[in-house]
Amino acid sequence: MASVEQKRVEDDEAGLRLDRWFKLHYPGLGFGHLQKLLRSGQVRVDGGRAKSDTRVAPGQMIRVPPMGSDAARRVGPLTPNTMRDRNDGDVLSQMLIYEDDKVLVFNKPAGLAVQGGSGVSRHVDKMLEAWRSRKGEKPRLVHRLDRDTSGVLVVARTRGAATALTRSFRERDTKKTYWAVVKGVPVPHDGRISTYLVKEQTEDGDRMRVAKHGEEGADHALTHYRVIENLAQNFAWLEMEPYTGRTHQLRVHALHLGHPILGDPKYFEHDTNWDFPGGVQKRLHLHARRIVIPHPDGGLVDQVAPLPPHMVQTFNLFGFDEELGD
Repeated sequence: MASVEQKRVEDDEAGLRLDRWFKLHYPGLGFGHLQKLLRSGQVRVDGGRAKSDTRVAPGQMIRVPPMGSDAARRVGPLTPNTMRDRNDGDVLSQMLIYEDDKVLVFNKPAGLAVQGGSGVSRHVDKMLEAWRSRKGEKPRLVHRLDRDTSGVLVVARTRGAATALTRSFRERDTKKTYWAVVKGVPVPHDGRISTYLVKEQTEDGDRMRVAKHGEEGADHALTHYRVIENLAQNFAWLEMEPYTGRTHQLRVHALHLGHPILGDPKYFEHDTNWDFPGGVQKRLHLHARRIVIPHPDGGLVDQVAPLPPHMVQTFNLFGFDEELGD
């Protein structure tokens, strides 16, 4: 029978957030389950209650409750394949990175649609049925991410919270930070992209393109970007902040810069002599890293989503250091 463990924080773990310490020692433990252990006081640091963002220090003792079966059940990252055999409630629990009475924040995996559409059988909006409250109230979406984009997704728990959060997005009181890996290195390394975008029909479905000012159906789109690191002149890791929220905005703006996002099935254009880098998965390298949004009850919700496995693999291959971005 599993028993409580007391684990000592090692010298080289100084300053780690508690949630990252657990990720290091128990990679199969879902964030949502860790939150429940923390809230119930089952996880303690030197005998005291702690939060996920508590920084640990060498020599501290961390109380780790029995959790072998749950950790084993959730081993491995969420992908469309690994989600197939798990119920919606379990998948949402593993995606969860923050919750309170009004707000839920998830780290959406790449490949999972936010809403239904043609050929989409499983999506976040449908999965949220599993988390209806005792009053029968289903959590509500307040913004969207592309199916192939991973990262921070904010959901309202109540009707009132949905109204407040939707207003924050509409009035641009929200700061969204994305990470992308692109072909080549933009010059200058820090700048803004201001264009008009319009949707057009193609053989491969709807696609956005840069339009002229005044063109019918065109909307203004503004993005700030900066290069965090680059690998020679071959690839760059960008921080991108969209001021507006147009469909495929960051993907089209990266292409407009002449530096498309790696693995983008719609907008990655290159000459026939260019080879996709070995060891890099052909998946969209765009991740909603962080969101800062006013909380319906006051204050801010400020959450960061860990990178998806395919981007972790690319960062390791290219030698990019996550700490530089944060």
